[in-house]
Amino acid sequence: MEERPERLCDSLSHTASVVASNGAVANVPQMVGCQVTGSVNINITTHVNASAVNSEQSQHADSSRVQLSERLKISLKKKFERIHEGLAKRGNQTLLNRIYTQLYITEGERDTVNTEHEVWQIDNVMKKQHDRENPINCNDIFKPLSDQTGHIKTVLTKGIAGIGKTVSVHKFILDWAEGTANQDVDFMFLLPFRELNLIGEHRYSLHKLLLDFHPELQDVENEKIYDKSQVVFIFDGLDESQLNLDFDRTRVCDVIKTAKVNDLIVNLIKGNLLPSAQLWITSRPASEDKIPAEYITRVTEIQGFDDAQKEEYFRKRISDEHQASRIISHIRRARSLHIMCHIPVFCWITATVLQKVLETEREQISSSLTEMYTRFLLIQINENKRKYLTGIKRDDVRNLHNSDVETVLNLGRLAFENLLKSNLVFSKEELRTFGFDVNEPSVWSGVCTQILTEEDPMFSESKYSFVHLSFQEYLAALFVFHSYVVKKVNLLKKKAPRRMSFYDDYYDEYDLPGHEDQQTASVKEESLHDFQRCAVDVALKSTSGHLDLFLRFLLGISYDHCQPMLKSFQIKVDRVQLDNQKTTEYIRTKLKEEDDRKTPSAERCINLLFCLMELGDHSMIEEIQRFHMSEVQRGQKLTAAQCSTLAYIIQMSDDVLEELDLSKYKTTDEGRQRLVPAVRNCRKAILSACTLTQKCCEIITSALLKPQNSVLEELDISWQCLRDLSPLYRGLDSPYCRLRSLDFSHTNLEKRGTDLLHAALFGPQIQLQTLRVFSCGLTDDCTNTLALALESSESRLTELNVGYNNFTSAGAERILRALLSPSCELMKLCLSGCQVSVESCKLLSSALEDSFLMDLDLSSSCIGDAGLKQLCAGLSSPRCQMQILR
Repeated sequence: MEERPERLCDSLSHTASVVASNGAVANVPQMVGCQVTGSVNINITTHVNASAVNSEQSQHADSSRVQLSERLKISLKKKFERIHEGLAKRGNQTLLNRIYTQLYITEGERDTVNTEHEVWQIDNVMKKQHDRENPINCNDIFKPLSDQTGHIKTVLTKGIAGIGKTVSVHKFILDWAEGTANQDVDFMFLLPFRELNLIGEHRYSLHKLLLDFHPELQDVENEKIYDKSQVVFIFDGLDESQLNLDFDRTRVCDVIKTAKVNDLIVNLIKGNLLPSAQLWITSRPASEDKIPAEYITRVTEIQGFDDAQKEEYFRKRISDEHQASRIISHIRRARSLHIMCHIPVFCWITATVLQKVLETEREQISSSLTEMYTRFLLIQINENKRKYLTGIKRDDVRNLHNSDVETVLNLGRLAFENLLKSNLVFSKEELRTFGFDVNEPSVWSGVCTQILTEEDPMFSESKYSFVHLSFQEYLAALFVFHSYVVKKVNLLKKKAPRRMSFYDDYYDEYDLPGHEDQQTASVKEESLHDFQRCAVDVALKSTSGHLDLFLRFLLGISYDHCQPMLKSFQIKVDRVQLDNQKTTEYIRTKLKEEDDRKTPSAERCINLLFCLMELGDHSMIEEIQRFHMSEVQRGQKLTAAQCSTLAYIIQMSDDVLEELDLSKYKTTDEGRQRLVPAVRNCRKAILSACTLTQKCCEIITSALLKPQNSVLEELDISWQCLRDLSPLYRGLDSPYCRLRSLDFSHTNLEKRGTDLLHAALFGPQIQLQTLRVFSCGLTDDCTNTLALALESSESRLTELNVGYNNFTSAGAERILRALLSPSCELMKLCLSGCQVSVESCKLLSSALEDSFLMDLDLSSSCIGDAGLKQLCAGLSSPRCQMQILR
């Protein structure tokens, strides 16, 4: 028997001092009082309760996430709870929740790049106010509408400058930070493109980038926290981005991997980085194409204030109820101001000016856009004087100090030169080249801080811009006019060997003012009329209209009302009334151009109409109004430009036009097409045989989509050559469509014909009583839709004309069978030229015995004697109401 080895140690009682925590297990082998010779292997098997460990770790992560979220909310609330209305970093701040007026945000489609001047996009709001049927609350930007499904990852919100995109973003963040909305979101991160531009080519990890913008994240222990959180990234101002957003570049999937900022943004948008994150991107319309459409889940548009929201804004802004009511009434009467007040920034300018004017009770309130901006400029200068100087009287507002004049002209030069370069944002260095040193109080004070805004930068470099694009255009016009009068230089005629991208379409070559090596155009022999005519010609060469507002201001500055207010600029011109009269005649000539090839576009024509108003000439409007109201003058020939003017006047009239019949106007096809926008304010539109275009269909659609004041009830678009009328679908399917009569006769509906009929007959508002689709190329696919409408208890259809379509006898039978339905209330039916079988005549005979049918057209349907015999039984019924049978 083998002898057992001697025990090397005795068992001793010992307690370990190591304690496990947070779900861990401590393995502590005890070897006490032992003598060990040689190697020792210790094998330990541990059984761990994994669920308990994971639960504790999850609780720790949740606690960390909540703490970080609360810390971020506190910081963002402090930053965004107050707003500098109109101007940044100036004057008293206002609580955002007190002044904020809900903007109208609509869901829309991704448009092609809009090159129109943004003032026309403002005007379009007047023409198609709320043309989407689904307004979206700012806080619901990521929530699907009632008829939508699926996750909304990336939202692109577009809107013109000053419409309220950034303020909407701030309100969205503030409501989250205050706990009133979107509490399922753990983190919201605001990353303005204007500030991202300053990073340049530096490389960052996503966490490091967020840390620079939000220092509250410095206590993040695990950078993977973003992967397990609900995160919203907000990229404000895509139009200001100078980053190269290349969607075919480096793939980044890890929050700790370093890359260029543009690559981080692209991978967030593509979903490679933080796939569960949601993104909100804002942009002006012209820049929305920087991101491919496939990466955008929803496109929305901020349309600014509607009429009710404008009134709400002014009543919030102006505490004196009587004064607010007077201002609201004046804006309603002044069409130019009424349109511009869709922009929140312009509402602020208007309120500032009209409050000051009403305080004096001595001056008549102007409706001139130029006068409004001129008064705003003078008010800002005067307010600065009263703040920093003593002994300044209110009556001195027009007597500016030379230094003020010099400052304004330098601002004007800054505005003009950068307008040509499409540059709307300026650095400190750029400002310095125009004599503005933001670090020198004696220079950077007064009117500078009233007109230029500074954003709150995350980085060391500040960026500046004018309070609104329109004010940049006003100052540019003032500078150009001053150069003409005082410097004897027409800046609109200067030449140089390079092109400017912003105005390539009407400038072949242009030199920026201030280049001494270039020759200037002397105006010693040029009259004011010559100068104004030159400006009109230059503006009309722009297909996009980027000089429209500039031209309005340039002409308005020379008008009698503005000249005295600008006396300190010494821009008084001799014989101004005579020259202005010549210019108005020149503009009227443009509006009466009979050659369609030389006629300005519809938008340019309407702008010329506004130019006449800035010059105090309302005769063209009065002339068109007289033509519109007089039946005797309907035989007078209208030019295409006059048609544009007439359509605009009809749209803007408070009275709804009962009937718009384009055949009654003596004009060209181009002229009739320009009259189509008038359908937005008429009850009956007869557009038969007037060669409609796709754009015309879109205009008609906008008339059917107006939620509060859609007045179009009868629409005749028969005898059209246009093969694709699909743009009409949205309008016909709109809950705001009020059509009672629709005529497509002699128009090809082979493409989407079934869809159009279904939308017209089964839309949210079923009001259609008369449908005429005579000779439209319809097939049997459409007959079931027509029959279902006749059988529906909700249908109001009383007249149906489907003659001479491509129906088989089975298709015609399907329609006739529907007449047997007790819900059918059809009174007039045309099946001429259709294949009506003898069997179908039996169905029709049964229907005639007890129906509302009073007028039936079966001509050229080949029913024969047998078919006619079948009909006699039904016609002889005492309950038959038939009066006319063809």
